[in-house]
Amino acid sequence: MPLWAPLLRGGGGGGVTVQRSWFPARAFVSVWAGLGALGRCAASQIWSAARGGRRVSGFTWLALPLAVRTLGPVRAALSVLKGTGSGDSFGDRSSLQARVPASVLSPRVRLPRHAHSPSPGLLQMQLILHYDETYREVKYGNMGLPDIDSKMLMGINVTPIAALLYTPVLIRFFGTKWMMFLAVGIYALFVSTNYWERYYTLVPSAVALGMAIVPLWASMGNYITRMAQKYYEYSHYKERDEQGPQQRPPRGSHAPYLLVFQAIFYSFFHLSFACAQLPMIYFLNHYLYDLNHTLFSVQSCGTNSQGILIGFNKTVLRTLPRSGNLIVVESVLMAVAFLAMLLVLGLCGAAYRPTEEIDLRSVGWGNIFQLPFKHVRDFRLRHLVPFFIYSGFEVLFACTGLALGYGVCSVGLERLAYLLVAYSLGASASSVLGLLGLWLPRPVPLVAGAGLHLLLTLGLFFWAPTPRGLRHMWVLCVAAVLWGVGSGLNKTGLSTLLGILYEDKERQDFIFTIYHWWQAVAIFVVYLGSSLPMKAKLAVLLLTLVGAAASYLWMERKLQRGAVPRQPRIPRPQHKVRGYRYLEEDNSDESDAEGEHGGGCPGDGVEEEAPPAGPRPGPEPVGLSRRPCPYEQALGGDGPEEQ
Repeated sequence: MPLWAPLLRGGGGGGVTVQRSWFPARAFVSVWAGLGALGRCAASQIWSAARGGRRVSGFTWLALPLAVRTLGPVRAALSVLKGTGSGDSFGDRSSLQARVPASVLSPRVRLPRHAHSPSPGLLQMQLILHYDETYREVKYGNMGLPDIDSKMLMGINVTPIAALLYTPVLIRFFGTKWMMFLAVGIYALFVSTNYWERYYTLVPSAVALGMAIVPLWASMGNYITRMAQKYYEYSHYKERDEQGPQQRPPRGSHAPYLLVFQAIFYSFFHLSFACAQLPMIYFLNHYLYDLNHTLFSVQSCGTNSQGILIGFNKTVLRTLPRSGNLIVVESVLMAVAFLAMLLVLGLCGAAYRPTEEIDLRSVGWGNIFQLPFKHVRDFRLRHLVPFFIYSGFEVLFACTGLALGYGVCSVGLERLAYLLVAYSLGASASSVLGLLGLWLPRPVPLVAGAGLHLLLTLGLFFWAPTPRGLRHMWVLCVAAVLWGVGSGLNKTGLSTLLGILYEDKERQDFIFTIYHWWQAVAIFVVYLGSSLPMKAKLAVLLLTLVGAAASYLWMERKLQRGAVPRQPRIPRPQHKVRGYRYLEEDNSDESDAEGEHGGGCPGDGVEEEAPPAGPRPGPEPVGLSRRPCPYEQALGGDGPEEQ
C-alpha cells in the first residue's frame, strides 16, 4: 500500500472512517486523522523494513513523528464527533450534550439520511427513527422534522378522499395495466426522494403517493377480475365456438376462477407484511432500548389506554444507526420498487383488447366522471358500503390499535415486528383457506371472518395487559394470528363478491373505485380519531362490524327473493374522434386524389363492389342501420349493413 493512501481516503486506520463534509470542524478532524494514519503507516513500514533488512526512505522517517503527534488529538476529536461506538454511531447518551459541541448540532450539518418507504416496514422504521429526539437533533437540527412528518402523513391519508373524482378517468385514459405501472412508479418516486430529505421533496411525493393509492388498488382489482374472465374464455373456447362468437358465457361461470385468482393474490399480498418487517428484525432492532427503558413512564395499556402510547419514552435508540447502513436499506427498497415496475411491465398483459379499450374511452369523459356516482342507485352496492368502511377500519386497527395499544405497550417496541409477522402469516393462510368457498355457500367466508373479528373485539374490550409484561406475548401472538385470519377472509371475500356481482367489464373499474374509495375514507377517519380512548375505538369498530354484517345478509336475502338491482345504463361508444380512419364514416386522413375517386370503405381508398341484388340471407336488421362497432368487429360479427 502506498504511504499516501490514507490521505486519499481521508480517514484513519483501525477501521475508523470520518465522512467528508464541508464545515470546518469535521474537515479539520478529517485531515488530522489522515495525518495520524500516515504516521502509523510509516511506523508499520519501518518495522517491516527492519525485520526484512530493507532500506527505508527519508520521507518515511519524516512521517514517523506524525504517529505520535496526532494519536492523542485524533482519538479525542473522534470521541467527540463520533462517540465511543464504531462508525458514526453515538455511544453513551448520558454525556452526549457534554461531548458534542454546538457546531455539530448546527443545522448546517449534512449527513447521509435514512430512507422512507411506502411499505409498512420502512414507514414504521422511519417513524421510529424520527420519534427519537436525539436522532432528530443530531441528524436534522432545526429543520422541523416533526412538522414535515405530520404533513407527510396528512398527504398520504387526506389526498385519497378526492380519488373518486379522478380515478375512473385515469383508468380509462391510461388503461388498466398502465395505470398499475404508473402507480408503482409513484411508489418508487416516493422512495427515491428520501436520498435528499427536504420539505420540498418529502411532502409533494407523499401527496403524489396518496393520489396513487386508490387508482392502484382499483386497477389491480379490475385487472384480477378481467384475468379470471379471460382465463375462463381461453379454457372454454370450444364451448364458446359451439355457442357462437357473440354469445356471452353464462352468468357466474367465471366465479370459481375468480375465487382462485383472488386467493392467490391476497395470500402473497399478506405475506408482504412479513417481508416488510425484515429491515426491522435484522437492522433496527439492534439499536433499540429494551422495554424497561422505553415503557418506564407508561401507566396503562389495552382497553384502559388513550391515544397512541401515552408516556412512551422520547429516546428509543441506544446508538444511532450508521448512515451507510441506512443508505443500503434505501437502495434495497429502490431495487424492489424498480423490480415491481419491471414485473408489471413485462409479465402483465393487457386487460382488454385494443378495440375494447377504445370503446371504454368513447362513452364520453363526462359520462365516465358521472358513472361512479350513478352506481349508488344499485341496492347491492349500498348494502356493501358498511363492509367497505369496516374493511378500512380493521386493517388500520391491526397495525395501530392491536400492534401498538396492546402489543408495544405491553411487550416493548423491539417485539413489534414479530406481532406483525404473526398477523401476516395468519392473513396469508386464511386467504388460501378462502378456496373453501368453492364448496361452501357464498356468504360463509365473509360472515366467518366478521364473526371471528366480533369475538376478538369483545375480548379486547375487556382486556388491559400490564405494561412491561412479557408473559402476555403468547396471547398477543394468538390474537394477531386470529385477527389476520379474519382480515384475509374479509379481503378475499369482498373482492371475489364484487367480481361475481358485477361481471360486465364496462362497470368493474367503477365498482372497485367505489370500494377502495370507501376504504380510504375509513382510513382518513382513523387518522382523525387517533387520539380517542381505546374503548371508543373498539366501540366504533364493533358497531361498524355489526352493521356491515347485518347489511350484507340483508342484501343476500333480497337477492334470494328475486329483487332486481337498478344499474345505470352505460352509454354506447361514440366514435367521432378524428384520426381513427376505420372508426368513422368520413375519412379525415384521405388525400384529394382519394376523395375524387369517391367512395370506398373508409380508410382503404379502394372502391367497393355493390352488393348483389336480391334478398340477403339471414334476418334483416331492425331499426336504423349502423356500422358494426369495434367490439363486434373483434368478435368476428358482421353487424348491420352500412347504408
